[in-house]
Amino acid sequence: MSIFKHSREGSQSLRINAPAKINLHLEVLGLRADGFHELAMVMQSIDLVDYLEITSNLDGLISLSVDDSNLSSGDENLIVRAAKLLRSRSGFDNLGATIHLQKNIPIGAGLAGGSSDGAATLIGLNSLWRLNFTQKQLMEMGAELGSDVPFCLEGGTKLCFGRGERLESVNISSTPPMAVILVKNSLESVSTPWAYGRCKEIKGSDYLKYETDFERRRQQLRNESWLSSFSALNPPPLQNDLQQVVAPENQSVQDSLKILSGFSGSLGVAMSGSGPSCFALYSNYNDAKVVYDLKKNSLKELGLDSWCCSFQSTGVAFEL
Repeated sequence: MSIFKHSREGSQSLRINAPAKINLHLEVLGLRADGFHELAMVMQSIDLVDYLEITSNLDGLISLSVDDSNLSSGDENLIVRAAKLLRSRSGFDNLGATIHLQKNIPIGAGLAGGSSDGAATLIGLNSLWRLNFTQKQLMEMGAELGSDVPFCLEGGTKLCFGRGERLESVNISSTPPMAVILVKNSLESVSTPWAYGRCKEIKGSDYLKYETDFERRRQQLRNESWLSSFSALNPPPLQNDLQQVVAPENQSVQDSLKILSGFSGSLGVAMSGSGPSCFALYSNYNDAKVVYDLKKNSLKELGLDSWCCSFQSTGVAFEL
């Protein structure tokens, strides 16, 4: 079945899914020579998804519309930046696109919604514009756009090192059938640069300083037993170093973690990324959904947006 729909003469369109991620492990190791933080992470795709509808043109015009008035559709949007970067690498200035974003992943939430939208743009326009860039080339472009974009291009369960752009596969045979109850205060967001800056202020004196030390910690994470057999008996221990510095200064994170900790059957709770989204981990979707259905109204009354999400094995993907 073709992923393309024919529009007006000379144009085609497609729809592409851009899933969110959570961090099962986020360890801040130290500072790199380029000023970014060196990280050791395990990221996981979940089925909370934005949708991009993209129509190609040969007018050289790239336009974006968004169904969320809180999100800019201008040149600073990662979708527009991704489209223009891809076009510049193609060498064809006449390539254009009309893009509409259906936004479901909350903004500024530590769920890589913007990064996933940028990744979806690279995948979608590479196909529509018939550019034939390889996955490796798209990953390199993604790393220029943002640290989480390469992960969003591949998705699933991945070890992520460097700024987060260096991916390694996890030695599991299939995506674990795990799920999360995810919550976010609808009025709160956290600046990622602020979170890392605060981490440096508070924990900088304990940072590792040498590549040999970084690599030792990477290897320790690669060898963790839970990475080879996610299960209720061997669940991820859920570490997020940014949670330690964000939570004390963000009441919504404190409240979210406390509420989720009271949910029955959960295998652990944590903040995702730089927050303020937090989640409770469950061994399967059915168990999570039973608890979620009991709690979703009270979560809404407390001002928390909420979702019940399964783990998924892919990143951005065409909708057939």
